[in-house]
Amino acid sequence: MFTGIIEGQGLVTVINSKGLTLEADFDLVDTGIGDSIAVNGACLTVTNIQGRRFKADLSPATLDITTFRSLQVGEHVNLERALKLGDRLDGHFVSGHIDGTGKIDRRTQEGNAVVIRIKTQSKLMNYIIPKGSITLDGISLTINKCHADYFIVSIIPHSASFTTITSKPVGAQVNIETDMIAKYIERLMHREPETKKTAGIDLNFLAEAGFL
Repeated sequence: MFTGIIEGQGLVTVINSKGLTLEADFDLVDTGIGDSIAVNGACLTVTNIQGRRFKADLSPATLDITTFRSLQVGEHVNLERALKLGDRLDGHFVSGHIDGTGKIDRRTQEGNAVVIRIKTQSKLMNYIIPKGSITLDGISLTINKCHADYFIVSIIPHSASFTTITSKPVGAQVNIETDMIAKYIERLMHREPETKKTAGIDLNFLAEAGFL
């Protein structure tokens, strides 16, 4: 579980169909093999660690649904280690399970903020609402506006300087994780009703419970 509050960036030093190697720009103290790190929003498992450098496996499913299929050596990515119990939840609940990708369609400067428009699939837009939360490349952001096939977010100066989002040009792809609460609600709304069970206590119930 993550929050979407980026700790720092990682430099891609190796990437192939089996995994990638990254060098973080912050100390990975208390991080060990088997721990989870969100890389551009995708939850990956640390398989090897030496100082600030770590390795993680990439499954075919991860490559298929994320921007990692076009990731290059020398690129920088956003990093966040898993949430600790007792920490402040400054972003929102982020699972690290990417739902799909979106394309930066337009970028403008408005005051001190960079306003970015993201186009994506209609199946993801179903979970996106104005003033709701969304994760772009691992960054927890608030949705300003949304339409049929795109949504708009504002990047404040701190996020712009601390993450990779404003370094991406128009046309670049980003990983998207929508709010998990919306997906749970949809699942419950479309769930098949369970077979009604006989209410109350009878002899069969008492026998099964060991009272008879």
